[in-house]
Amino acid sequence: MRVLANPVLLRAAAVLFCALFAFLLGLLSVRMLKKSIAEEGEISETGSSTLETLPLAVYNTVIQQLKQQKHELAVQSQAEQNRARTSESLSQAVLSNLSSGVLFFGANGLVKTSNSAAKAILGFACASGLSPEDVFRGAIVRARQPVKDMAGSSDLAAEPLSVAEEVHAVLRERSQRRQVEADYETPANESRFLSITISAVPAADRNLLGVACLISDLSELEGIRRREEMHDQISGEMALRLRTSLATISGFAQQLAESHDRGLAQQLARDIAQEAAELERSIGGFLITKPVGKATAQGSFSG
Repeated sequence: MRVLANPVLLRAAAVLFCALFAFLLGLLSVRMLKKSIAEEGEISETGSSTLETLPLAVYNTVIQQLKQQKHELAVQSQAEQNRARTSESLSQAVLSNLSSGVLFFGANGLVKTSNSAAKAILGFACASGLSPEDVFRGAIVRARQPVKDMAGSSDLAAEPLSVAEEVHAVLRERSQRRQVEADYETPANESRFLSITISAVPAADRNLLGVACLISDLSELEGIRRREEMHDQISGEMALRLRTSLATISGFAQQLAESHDRGLAQQLARDIAQEAAELERSIGGFLITKPVGKATAQGSFSG
C-alpha cells in the first residue's frame, strides 16, 4: 500500500504504460503499412504483366494473319501461273497445228510470233525481229477488177500497194481487217500466190498490241485457175477455127454437089478429106489436153 501511495512510483508506472501502449500502436501501424505496401506491389506487378502480355498476344495474332494471307496469295499466284502456262501451251499447240501461216507484228512493226506454217510458206527459217519489208520482200497486192459507175465509166484501181504497206497502214490507221492477194517469191526464188488477211489486235484498254497476218498458200489453186483461163482462151480459138473449117467444108461440099466435072469433083473430095483430117488433129489434141477438173465436171453433168 505504501508503494502505491508513493507518487513517484505511480508516475513511473503511468509513463511505462503509455510507452508500452505507444509501442504496440506503432508496431500495429508498421504491420498495417507493410501489408498495404505488399498489396500495392502485387497489384502493380499484376498490372505490368498484363500490359506486357497483351501486345505480345496482339502481335502473334497479326503475324498469324499475315502468314495466312501470304500463303493464300502464294497459292493464288501459283494457280495464275499454272493457268497462264496452260493457256500459252494451248496457244502454241493450236498455232503449230494450223495449216495457215500466222505472223504477229508488234506495235513497233517487227515480227514477235510466227508459226511453222508461216515459215514454210514464206521460206524463212526464223522470222522473229523482221520488218514487213523483210518478210514480204516487195510483194505487190494484186489489183482488183475495175468497177463501172452508173455512167458506165470505169473506176480504175488506185496505184498498187505492197503487202508491207498494207501492214503499216493497219498499224497506222488501226483498221479492223484487210484482205489482200499477192504474188510472192521466197528467198529461194520459189513463186507462190498468197492470200493474206491483215487484222489489228487491240488490248483490253483499246490500245493497239500489233497486227496479225493470216497467210494461205493458194499457189495450186491459182495454177489451176490460170490453166483454165489458158484452156478457155484456146477453146475460143479452137471454136473459131472449127467454124472456119466447117464453113470451108460446107463450101467444098456445095461446089461438089453442083459440079458435073469428074476431075473437079475428085479435087473437091480430096480438099474436104484434107480439111477434115486437119480438123481431126486439132480437135483431138485439144480434147486430150483439157484440164482434169473440167473433164470431171463434164462427166458429172453428162451422167
